[in-house]
Parts: sequence; structure tokens; C-alpha cells
Amino acid sequence: MGDRIKVEKPLVILHGDEMAQIAFERILEQFVTSRLDIELVEVDLSAERRLTSNGQVVLEAIDALKEHGIGVKNAGMTVNRSQLDEMLVKFPEVEEAALDKLATKSPNGAIRKGIGGNITREDIEFRNLTSIRPDWVNRDIEVDTMDSGGLDFSYSELSDATGVAKVMFVGSSGDPVEMHRRTLKKGDPWMLATNSLEDVKAWAHRFFQRALDERRDIYLGLKDTVVPGYDGVMRAAIEEIYVSDYRKKVEALGLKYHYELIDAQAARIVSNPPERALWGVPDNVSGMKLYKLVQQLKHYGLPERKANVSISRMSAGGGDQYGSYNTPAPEDGIIKVIMDGEEKHARTVKSNDPILFMSNDRESIKDWVTQVFRDAALYKKEVYFGLKREFVNYDEVYSSIILEIRKELAALDTPPPSFMIMRPSRQLSKMICDPPRWGLYPAQNLDGDIFSDISAALGGSLATASSVIKSKDGTLLFEAPHGTAHDLYVRYLETDGKEANFNSSALIFAIASALEELARRETNASLAEYAEKLKAALIETVAQGTITGDLKGKTLAPESETVVDMYGFLDAIEGNLTTS
Repeated sequence: MGDRIKVEKPLVILHGDEMAQIAFERILEQFVTSRLDIELVEVDLSAERRLTSNGQVVLEAIDALKEHGIGVKNAGMTVNRSQLDEMLVKFPEVEEAALDKLATKSPNGAIRKGIGGNITREDIEFRNLTSIRPDWVNRDIEVDTMDSGGLDFSYSELSDATGVAKVMFVGSSGDPVEMHRRTLKKGDPWMLATNSLEDVKAWAHRFFQRALDERRDIYLGLKDTVVPGYDGVMRAAIEEIYVSDYRKKVEALGLKYHYELIDAQAARIVSNPPERALWGVPDNVSGMKLYKLVQQLKHYGLPERKANVSISRMSAGGGDQYGSYNTPAPEDGIIKVIMDGEEKHARTVKSNDPILFMSNDRESIKDWVTQVFRDAALYKKEVYFGLKREFVNYDEVYSSIILEIRKELAALDTPPPSFMIMRPSRQLSKMICDPPRWGLYPAQNLDGDIFSDISAALGGSLATASSVIKSKDGTLLFEAPHGTAHDLYVRYLETDGKEANFNSSALIFAIASALEELARRETNASLAEYAEKLKAALIETVAQGTITGDLKGKTLAPESETVVDMYGFLDAIEGNLTTS
């Protein structure tokens, strides 16, 4: 115990779920507590603990990060309806009607907003991995999206005063009922979007019938866990139609149906395209981005990737679907946005039509753009913004802030990094099909999720990317950008732990990065050396060809690969760490 490195400052540890948590506990034991004399401030953010604490642990995590300044977060589950039902059975004392939204929603958005942080993600610089270049040319994949409704047919504007915005509903009673309110400051953008459930159902019939007519496997992607009152409503309606009218026909033709969260699905399809598929993305904003990307990939294929891709993700202000109020309409009626008593916009909706109201904080946007320019200047990167400003007032605020910050930097004789503003669809295409050396791609929450998952998958695996949440006050939360690996966890349980397959690279890199920052803040040379050696041991292990199954065939020398399980991979890293 006496030879452990003494660390003065504590490190916040946010625990997660499933296979990622099995790995996290082993990593902490093998590379942190056994080698460092360090205080760990641990918060259990597992799905069950969030439920039984009624979300209180999320607030505890935010408080711990604010107090101590540096943390590491593991991947956690965002429960769907069926998973929530299972947990409610397991914990009968929990009353669903009394649950705070933090008890069941993903904690990620609340944590980012709570500490005022934005995400930067990029590839870990493994020297023995090659980027994935699947054969996309003439691949028989079609993207089908709705041509009406959604964010493309929203109403948005910049608040002309500081005040309270209310979402009001007028139904059969004729009396306006307040559904939601939030405070906006002058210059903050806000948006109201709705979708016709009848149109969604009509699209679903056309979509499934097209798949049958063209004999295509079916892929459906939405973000129902984050926006249950919008994407979740659409998913339920679409899948009800599939089950009642099309599932037997699909199975009779030997076709397959796949539903997945849109970010994970986009990563899977782009990095490993199916032979013949119809990809349904009902949300037309995401759908058109992916439609244009797929068309370009089918025509030109994927280029060789010679440089890291960095993605800066705006999350601190809420900002898009992630920070939205979303709910199905309670009945036929009128939805309105009222600002300090003045009606700003109204539209008719029908019962169960999905409704979404979102806003952003201008100061948070400015903090984020400043961070983007600062990081780009520090690491010599070019910046590629994706904005739809000429069509969406909501996006116009970003371009005005970009110009504002340029002037501020010029006044300080600080040249801003080179940058371009382009459509979000072009931004995605450039990142994937025409990546410059050291490009930095700023995106809002949902786009950032989709873009970073695609980029990481093309880089080899979601476990070969790094992620850090940076706050204006200096708080840093390092994390792995991947999920909990549910399928691997199921197999782990089925085999009583005998099959422990998981790539721990991103978690180890996150811990090493956090230790590096702790060392810098307390001028701890021994800790800095250890953190550097831990990263080097990780890189060296993969360079030696010792890899987990997800990287099989993705090294520069596939014939020399040694595929090991999670424990074998961690032990190999420890071996390299000991001999370094």
C-alpha cells in the first residue's frame, strides 16, 4: 500500500449499467485503487438507483462535479417503456405517477446542463487501427422520410424580450390550459413543432408497403428514449401498424425488421451497410441529412480516412430535442405559444399529435462557440459549422454569435481559426465523405449524437473514441461515448460470467485523461507520469495486435491479431503498464 501514488484531490466516479459497469468496476480496481492513494467520490447512476431515488442521485452527481471539478462517467441505460414496467414490478413501493423525470430519463442531458458543459469527441489515436471502408458504391439502400411535419415545418423566432413563454392548449372546453412554461431572455431562440399522427400513420403504411413491394429488409430509427412525447409517440403508432398489418407479410417473405435509436442505427448502417434495405427515418430533419449522405456514399463510396475527426456538441443550454418539452396532444384543439401575455404562434392539432417546444440560451450558445474557436486555435483545426439559418430563425442566432465572437477576438489581436458555415446535411457529408485533416465539426445535441456515433464507428468502434464534457468554470467530465452493451451483458449473464466480451478502451482512456487533469491541477509529477503510461499501455496493447472481438480484422496486420475477452485485454494492458 505504501508504494501507491498519493493524490491530493478527489475524483468523482459516476457508475452506470450492464456490461459497461462490469468493465468499469474491474478497471477501477485494476488501474486506480490498487495503484493510487486517491479518494473516489462515487455516485450510483444506474437505472435502478435513479428510479428508487426518484432522480435524486442525478442531482448528487451534479453537486459532486461542481464541488470537485473532475469526474469520470460510465455509460448508463435510458429505459424504454417495457424496461420501466419491469423495474416498477421489481420495486412495487415506487409510484410511477409520483416520479420525477430525472428518475426515468437519461441523466446525461441533466448533468450537462447542470454543470454547463458541452461535449468534445474525437478518435483515440491508435496507431495499429485502420478506418473502416465498407463497399458502399451501388449499395441497394434507400432512405425514406416524411415530407411534412416536424422541425422542418416548425415555427421559430428569437425572443424580443426577457419574460415567460407558456405553451397553452385550448381543447373542447374552450378554456386555455397551461401545459408548460419556461423563462426566456432577450435573444434566446425558441421553436414550436408538431406532427400529424394521421400523416405519420399514412407514412408508415407507405413505408412498409414499399419494403414489401421492393423486397427490402426494414430499418426504423427514432430517438424515442430522449423525446418520448414526440419520437416515442411516432414509434408507437408506426410499430402498432407494423404488428397488426405487416409483420406476418414481412416474415413470410423472409425479410427482417429492425428498430434502433437513430444515432446507433446510423453508425451501424454507415459502417456496415446491409445488402438491401429500406431505412425509415420519419423525422424529416434527420431523415434528409441521412438521405443525402446515403446518396453520396452510393455514388462515390467512402474515402480513406487519414486524420482524426473532432466533434464539438452543444449541450449545456438544452437547445434542441434533448432539452424540449414534448407530449402528445390531449385531444383535438389549438396549441399556442404565449410570451408575457402576447400570442406569438398558434396551430391546430388533433388528439395524440406529437408536440415539441424547445428553446436555447443565447449566453450558453456564445460560451459554446467561444469554446469551439478556442479549441480549434489550440489544436490547429478548421471549423465547419452546420446551420440552416436561411430557413430556420432558430439557427440564425448561431451565425450572429459567430460574427460577434470573431469581432471580439479581432479586438484582442487574436486571429480566429478558419471556419465555414454550411447546411447540416453538407456538414455531415463533409465529415464522412471529404474529411480534411484536423476538422472540427460543431453540432447541436441530436446531430452531435448521430455524427459522433457514425464517426466513431468508422474509426473502428464506439470504444475507440474519446469524449469530454467541458464547462465554462473548468469542470471536466470524461466519459466513454459508447453505450452499456446490452447484448454482451445478456450473454455474460447467460454464461454466468464466463463470456465477458467488452472493449474497455474508451473507459480506460477517460480515466487516464481525468488523472492527467488531476495531476496538472495539483502539480503531481508522479500521477502525470502514471496517467501517461496508462494511455501508452493501452495504445501499445492494440499495436501488438491484442484486441477485443469488435476490432477483429480492423488492425493493419489482421493475420497477427490475438482476440481476447475483456479480462484478457485488461490484463494485457496491465502487462504493458508494468513493463513500461
